[in-house]
Amino acid sequence: MYNYFNKFKILFMKLFSCLSICYAFKRVSLGLVLIIGLNTIAKAQFQAKIDSILNLMTLEEKAGQLSIFTNDLNERGDFIQDQYITLITKGAVGGIFNAHGAEYTRRLQKIAVEKSRLGIPLLFAFDVIHGHHTIFPVPIAEAASWDLKAIEKSARVAASEAAATGLHWVFAPMCDVSRDPRWGRVMEGAGEDTYLASAVASARVKGLQSTGFQDADAVAACVKHFAAYGAPQAGREYHTVDMSEITLRETYLPPYKSAIDAGALTVMSAFNEVNGVPATANHFLLNDILREEWKFDGVVVSDYTSVLELINHGIASDTSGAAFAGFVNGTDIDMQSSFYNHALPALVSKGVISETRLDEAVAKVLELKFKLGLFEDPYKFCSKEREKRVLLSPQNLSESQNMAKKSLVLLKNDGVLPLNSSKQKLALIGPLAKSRQDMIGGWYAAGNGEIAESLYDALIQNKNVKELMYAVGCETTASDTSHFQEAYETALQADQIILALGEAAWMTGEATSRSSIDLPGVQNQLFSRLLKTGKPITVVLFNGRPLTINEIDHYANAVLEAWFPGTKAGSAIASVLFGDENPSGKLPMTFPKSVGQIPIHYNMKNTGRPWDGVTNTTSRYTDIDNKPLYPFGYGLSYSTFDYSSIILDRDSFKAGETLKAAIKVKNSSSRDGEEVVQLYIRDLVGSVTRPVKELKGFKKVLIPAGKEIMIEFTIDENLLKFYNTKHEYASESGTFELMIGTSSEKFQTCFFNFTK
Repeated sequence: MYNYFNKFKILFMKLFSCLSICYAFKRVSLGLVLIIGLNTIAKAQFQAKIDSILNLMTLEEKAGQLSIFTNDLNERGDFIQDQYITLITKGAVGGIFNAHGAEYTRRLQKIAVEKSRLGIPLLFAFDVIHGHHTIFPVPIAEAASWDLKAIEKSARVAASEAAATGLHWVFAPMCDVSRDPRWGRVMEGAGEDTYLASAVASARVKGLQSTGFQDADAVAACVKHFAAYGAPQAGREYHTVDMSEITLRETYLPPYKSAIDAGALTVMSAFNEVNGVPATANHFLLNDILREEWKFDGVVVSDYTSVLELINHGIASDTSGAAFAGFVNGTDIDMQSSFYNHALPALVSKGVISETRLDEAVAKVLELKFKLGLFEDPYKFCSKEREKRVLLSPQNLSESQNMAKKSLVLLKNDGVLPLNSSKQKLALIGPLAKSRQDMIGGWYAAGNGEIAESLYDALIQNKNVKELMYAVGCETTASDTSHFQEAYETALQADQIILALGEAAWMTGEATSRSSIDLPGVQNQLFSRLLKTGKPITVVLFNGRPLTINEIDHYANAVLEAWFPGTKAGSAIASVLFGDENPSGKLPMTFPKSVGQIPIHYNMKNTGRPWDGVTNTTSRYTDIDNKPLYPFGYGLSYSTFDYSSIILDRDSFKAGETLKAAIKVKNSSSRDGEEVVQLYIRDLVGSVTRPVKELKGFKKVLIPAGKEIMIEFTIDENLLKFYNTKHEYASESGTFELMIGTSSEKFQTCFFNFTK
């Protein structure tokens, strides 16, 4: 049918104007097939059709378009509660999330299109955070690659797999800046820095949405969690966020803005309150900033039951009050609460909420469905053939492996890595050595941990391993030490020890805040016991957040931060251990020495009494120094890189001009390597206090062995702007320190002047 009408698209375009009023058919979606496909018209051209649909809808059907429900959190595959089937038939559901699979989504879509009164197609949504079936490293790991093209490619693969299973909409990317590793969802973001997080957010949106939805291999992105969800008090999930407007605007909002500027079609409001008002009912965030300042005209969806939770927050006393507060303040879609279904029709009928506001929200949802092409073909994403061809394809698995290699960060190496290519006896020990499920981390969508590669799987097949001996040593979180002796005896027989430690995957993600970020259970004790063997120890860390690993840093011969690397974890790690891959990752988040240092980040303020390492009456601790264990931007390589002095093309510049800063970086080693060259700037004097340094640029470059290349950055006025006392985003004349180097703590420096 759809092919037939597409064949006569030109004819029907000519008839558009007269048909736009007259098509009051029972099947609106079929009528719209007759008119035109999304990809040949602009918003203004299909606005008339949106209006005609609205004219056909009851208040209950409008509220239905603003309500989405879960497939079932406790079931996998093609299962849905009978009550939701009834709601779909009544036209009381705009979308379903957690439902995926081409055949299953087609069956649900058929109910909506053929059984409901108006036949408006459903949206199918899912949390596709770091892959769908092919699982990539967790997002903080991908951020550690500092490779924006690779991150975009990762999102592109995730989108293609998601779309192949019938999904239209993914709740990603997470754009929350976080400086507290106690918060479990740091694994889902890009770390502590605003500039890096903004660049990553843009890359992810571009990958997810690609160039559009013509070929049904892209999905609508959802920017979350708006806003400042990554700054809960004490790092405790869902907790209060309280900060100055300057901090909010300067540190936390830019990544969301970057994602929206990249074209993200939807935004998700956050669970938390911001300065006394829950984000889901925060007019300042959702209207003043998002709609008015940023000109976002897409859909805003609540987080899971966050409309209902307005009652717990204490700004509403019942269903009607919560629905009113969320809706009038800017949240268009209610996820799972069903409060909009129950309350909006009555609130509109009583005149408490205008039908104009209701129609505006419904129109945004219909527009999204138009953009996805669902009115032209409701089943365009439901292709079993494409599903079979795309999911877990060799190419996708290869991309996952490549991303994992780029995400690994070498934290310490006294020369034991790469492992000697001559065949060795290796003792692989630790609770995460054989684990497959943990390799794919949290929020793994439709991923299957059973098909993931463990470190054991990779090493047992490695040609450079003469003999691989294994012992568990201990469990991840348990206190049982009964396996220590077995691990010790196994290690004595080996040339070297590979010790796989860290967190279980379930320990990171939503609702996984920790008061301690030490290695859980008795893992530190296991490490201490194995030290007594005198054998070289390489620790491979699996985790979704920075950990406090002082003893390991001090005594281990090498430490490799693997994060949760995804489906191809084992082979990616092995390639670095044996030197087939030269590690190039850099930390996107500071590793503290102690939980007492939190929050800790590289771009803190100087204070009136900055710590100088000597004077007692300065900003310091009495029991530990201020420095982190590993700073932001840090990561080692098997290559060595030497930085020359910075060369400026001028000492000063004015508004409207630019300044160029160049630096020579030489690979003084015998092997090729990638280096992340980082640019930081400090405003020495401002009308408000400025951080001691801020990342303002970076370039990841491949430098051949023995070669020297010139890296150039351009500095303009925009890089110098900040929010002043009047909350204006503006630059100020003055002297600036410019730093270029290999991390936030190791760099070359010079100064320049700027005049407005």
